[in-house]
Amino acid sequence: MPDPKFPFLGVHFTRLVHGGIEAGPNAVLATAREGYRWSAFNLRDVAEAVTYPGLWKFLAAYPKMSWYEIRRSLSKREFCRSLQRLVPDIRAEDLEPGGAGVRAQAMTADGRLVEDFRFDEARGILHVVNAPSPAATAALAIGETIAQRALAHLE
Repeated sequence: MPDPKFPFLGVHFTRLVHGGIEAGPNAVLATAREGYRWSAFNLRDVAEAVTYPGLWKFLAAYPKMSWYEIRRSLSKREFCRSLQRLVPDIRAEDLEPGGAGVRAQAMTADGRLVEDFRFDEARGILHVVNAPSPAATAALAIGETIAQRALAHLE
């Protein structure tokens, strides 16, 4: 059972169309908006993150979980250990590096994670600025909401 404070964390296994299986994810702060590996670094993006007061409040509130996610991302052995809670027979040598993704997670200035979709709207503009689950981005209900809001901008 995932931590109720962070239900989006924890591992899962996904069977791929071509027959493989992906395991993951990790949840770590990206050091670049398009940072799909640890070596990706953008000074402007990092500066924006570390000067945001919400990040420091979040880290102060959840230091153990924050460091664990980083350690699990960098250590194959620790990542394997987290997978073994679901499938005890998995061994580190069974694992191969996989792809990475970047998922935006909105955070308030007081360090709370935004748990639902958030929209920013202006005349003729609609932005979805928080999609709390990759699966939710394909949900028909959210698609309908976006379509209704977009149509309202055309009227």
